[in-house]
Amino acid sequence: MSKCTKCGHDSEKNHKKNDFILCDVCFYFAPEENDELEQYLKEKVDGSLLKTFRRKENPAGKRQKRAMIKKASQGKLMSRAPFGYKIENKQLVPAENYREVEELFEEFLGTKISLTQLAKKHNFSVNGLKKILKNFTYIGKIKFNNQIHNGTHQPIISSTLFNHVQNKLEKLKIR
Repeated sequence: MSKCTKCGHDSEKNHKKNDFILCDVCFYFAPEENDELEQYLKEKVDGSLLKTFRRKENPAGKRQKRAMIKKASQGKLMSRAPFGYKIENKQLVPAENYREVEELFEEFLGTKISLTQLAKKHNFSVNGLKKILKNFTYIGKIKFNNQIHNGTHQPIISSTLFNHVQNKLEKLKIR
């Protein structure tokens, strides 16, 4: 641990600038020129006033995202249940309509029906249908923060069917 020359804050994260130790907050505001830096350091500040700025170093959003990444790595879903699933006892389980998901994948893969026609047939928007066809949840995975983790829930479709649908979407240049 080292103490900030300006405010006295003890931290292992303190920075060195021109032979002076500065905390993140004081370092951020410190001028580059040596004579201005020395003047800046003479202007003492109550370290407790800087607590507000230090809280911003680790905002709630970052803590929340870390917690969500941890939850995803444990195979748990962070959002509402996707079509074909429901939540029971904080667990994702297939809903009564789960077979419709497999029908959607097979119909898209096995026919020359357009996304628009398939969406109308099943009462979805085209974007809603695309979300279903690209959702890793249906193969027992959780995708979060561009990473894919094994889920703790039962898959509704096979990985093979899912991968064939992804290949067809890519071939048709559907994003």
